[in-house]
Amino acid sequence: MKIPIVMAAFGTTTRALATYEYINKRVQERFPCHEISWSYSSRMVKDWTKKRKNIDLKHPHEVLQELHEKGHEWAIVQSMHFLAGHEFYRLLAEADQALIRTSIGLPLLSSPEDYLSVIDVLRPVVTAHPGEAIVLVGHGTDHPIWSSYLALQHMLCEEIGSQIYVGVVEEYPGQDAIVAHVRQAGFKKVCLVQFMLVAGVHFEEDLIGENGDSWKSVFQGQGITVSIEGEGLGLYPGISDIFCDHIEAAISVIPGNFHHEFGKSH
Repeated sequence: MKIPIVMAAFGTTTRALATYEYINKRVQERFPCHEISWSYSSRMVKDWTKKRKNIDLKHPHEVLQELHEKGHEWAIVQSMHFLAGHEFYRLLAEADQALIRTSIGLPLLSSPEDYLSVIDVLRPVVTAHPGEAIVLVGHGTDHPIWSSYLALQHMLCEEIGSQIYVGVVEEYPGQDAIVAHVRQAGFKKVCLVQFMLVAGVHFEEDLIGENGDSWKSVFQGQGITVSIEGEGLGLYPGISDIFCDHIEAAISVIPGNFHHEFGKSH
C-alpha cells in the first residue's frame, strides 16, 4: 500500500484556488501511484467555502483520520507554507495528535538549497525589468523565523543584483522601510512581485489596491512608476518542484522507503 500524501495549505477564499489545482497536478505527475489529498488549516476559509460554494474542505486532522480508517499506517503531510512559522508548528501539533504515523514535508524555504532554487525561479522576472527596483512582497510574521526574509534578500543580491528588495505586508521589513530604501537608491521605476503562493486577498488589496495605503499607491505617491508581476509563485513550475523534493525527502526517512517509493517498480 503506497503511502498517501496530504497537502496542507492555509486556504484561500479567492479564485486563487486554481493555484492549488496546478500544484496538485504537478504532485500527481511526480508521485503517480500515491493517493493525494488536500487539507486546509483555516477555519474561516472552511466556513466561507461551505457557505458560499457548498464545498466541505477538510482540516489536516480530518484527512489523517480518514486515512487511518482506511488502514494506512503512515502518511506524508506536506506543508504548503513558505516558512516554518506559527502555522507550520500548529500543523506539526495537529499531525502529532493523529492516530496515523506521519512524516512531515518541510516548508518551501527550509535550506540554503531551497533559497537558491527559489532565486532561480525569480531570476527571469528580475532580468525582464532592467533598470528597475524589484520589490518582493511577502506575508510577514512575528515568529522568530521572520529573519528569513532578510536572508532571502541577501542571497538575491549576491546571486542576481543589489536592485532587489524583500518586504512584507505584516511586521518587518515593512512598507515604510522598503519604500525609503528604493527612494534613497534613486530608482524611478519599481516592479512589485508578490512573494506569496497564491494571488489572494493580500495581492488584490495590500499590493495593488486603489486605496492610498497599498504598496502600488505609496510608490506612485512618491513619483515612482510601478509595474506588477501578479502571478502567485505557486504557478511557477520550479516552486512545485521544491515541494515535491520535500515530499520525496519525507518519504525517504520512513523505514523501508529509503530507496524510493515514488511509483517506480524495483
